[in-house]
Amino acid sequence: MSRSGTTDSGPITREHLESRFRSIQGEVEEVESEATNFAGLAVVVIAVTLVVVAFSLGSRRGRRRRTVVEIRRS
Repeated sequence: MSRSGTTDSGPITREHLESRFRSIQGEVEEVESEATNFAGLAVVVIAVTLVVVAFSLGSRRGRRRRTVVEIRRS
């Protein structure tokens, strides 16, 4: 088998080129799909991390600034 994926040594035809471009395009679409899935997952993980960090920092700040109110009856 030659480097181009064809077994014959004849001239390169339009069909050869089209089939090769289709196979390359299929591979590119697979990689794009995987990258899109990975990017979506990364965005979700980052968003959840930011929410957890904001919540923990907010609750910590709330504990430091807690107001104590005393009610006395005379």
